[in-house]
Amino acid sequence: MLDLKQIRENSEAIQQRLNLRGGNYDLQPILQLDIEQRELEKNRSQLQARSNEIGKLVGQKMKAGTKPDDPEIISLKEEGNQLKTQLAELEPQEKQLKEQIQTQLLTFPNLPSATTPTGASEDENIEIRRWGDEYIPQNSVLPHWEIGEKMGILNFERSAKIAQSRFVTLMGAGAALERALISFMLDRHIKAGYTEVIPPVLINTASLTGTGQLPKFSEESFKCADDDLWLAPTAEVPVTNLYRDEVLEAEKLPINHCAYTPCFRREAGSYGKDTRGLIRLHQFNKVELVKFVSPETSEEEHQKLVADAEAILQALKLPYRVIELCTGDLGFSAAKCYDLEVWLPSAGKYREISSCSNIHDFQARRANIRFKEAGKKGTQFLHTLNGSGLAVGRTMSAILENYQLANGTIRVPEVLQVYLGREVL
Repeated sequence: MLDLKQIRENSEAIQQRLNLRGGNYDLQPILQLDIEQRELEKNRSQLQARSNEIGKLVGQKMKAGTKPDDPEIISLKEEGNQLKTQLAELEPQEKQLKEQIQTQLLTFPNLPSATTPTGASEDENIEIRRWGDEYIPQNSVLPHWEIGEKMGILNFERSAKIAQSRFVTLMGAGAALERALISFMLDRHIKAGYTEVIPPVLINTASLTGTGQLPKFSEESFKCADDDLWLAPTAEVPVTNLYRDEVLEAEKLPINHCAYTPCFRREAGSYGKDTRGLIRLHQFNKVELVKFVSPETSEEEHQKLVADAEAILQALKLPYRVIELCTGDLGFSAAKCYDLEVWLPSAGKYREISSCSNIHDFQARRANIRFKEAGKKGTQFLHTLNGSGLAVGRTMSAILENYQLANGTIRVPEVLQVYLGREVL
């Protein structure tokens, strides 16, 4: 969430930064509401001060011997009653204005970082580096869904029968490979200093609001009909909200968590895209990385996060590239973001497998997560970061294609052989 005080004091500069994202984000309505609310607050404060003054004055006079039926006392009490009536009318008006301001603030995206490249769309994203060109297969390969169905390890038809399209059932070696990937990713991240978390995957509205999925992206998530609970679209949501409304000790930062969860997304607006395979499912598994850091180390921790996600791809020897997103392609909550894109030979192109975002204090403001330095007064909003480490289904699709052998089998990446107990699927 944006800082209302900054909007008030630097509206022109903030409007310019919002404009870099594209879209129509107008700060004037919220500025007008802010003026009205502060004027109302000023009036209420003046009335409250006069009301307090009258109460004190009546007490002093009666203590000095003035009788309750004295005209002066009666006049003061009448004025006091009138003030109480006015205050009773102003307080709900002020509360309503504050709620309107808060509601509008929640609809504004994060401000792009000063170091985020300017651009209108994904066409202006910048490729930072590539890795693993030597591992790109030189022979033609079958798409992962086709080889997977032939091997009997991916079943989309029966999944549609028990659910609907865009679900998959993993069978035999497919299920084993998924489980191996989850264990491998978690083991690597724990070794890198992350603390593993298994959070709830049914989450409340406050949690989704805290990380920025609500109110803007309600159509993207699955909601329970009879409860204030939603299916988690990513572990970022429950893990970040572990510390909602808390003040953390600065000495304990950074806090690094990794979490495996199933994830659920409607993929609203993506119909017709990636209708086959593991790329765009309604339910998928993912290992997520979440960091809580001080603002001073935010950029450094972001680079570490990217490196930790890259380390998984490098260990699996999967070719990939790193893309820095421009302002027009940033996600709603991100101030700066790097996408990792893995090579899919059947498509002849790179596809996103992880988005590593620095959120700055945007989520911390929404979720009220602060930190306090020992010996100092006051608290500060910390910075949150997150990224996939990695999307498991997309990793499997890359393995099924990049490790595909001419005889219709799949070579198991060396680092996974200890988990699977075999060299070939």
